[in-house]
Amino acid sequence: MDDACYPLEFLYDGHCRICLFDVAWLRKGDTRGRLVFIDITAPTFDPASYGRTVDALLERIHARRADGTVVEGPEAFRLALTANGWGWAVAPTRWPVAAWITERAYRWFARHRVELSQRYGNVFARMTPSCDADGSCRVYRR
Repeated sequence: MDDACYPLEFLYDGHCRICLFDVAWLRKGDTRGRLVFIDITAPTFDPASYGRTVDALLERIHARRADGTVVEGPEAFRLALTANGWGWAVAPTRWPVAAWITERAYRWFARHRVELSQRYGNVFARMTPSCDADGSCRVYRR
């Protein structure tokens, strides 16, 4: 694992149910404390240090590596999942054909994220783990 990546600041939309679901599962799997989660919709968030506007950050998922490099799209997820021990599973998505497909699929999702979150948000909310301050997580079924 490339230690220049971690800790990785993972930027997310706190108003998106699907995004909250992803963050909760990433947080649950972050047993080594390699991920820092930053809600870009929080009133105190300042996008200036990322060299982008909030609108630009909302268009695609972004993360900032420990060395200051900002990555976006599928690479942000690859690095986060690698931090959680899933690097072997996401490695094939870097292969040329798979990378092309992954990028296109991500672009489609990013374009429809708000609509999908509105339509299926309750389903994702029921599957989202709740994590306590002590790090214990569980899924509440409603």
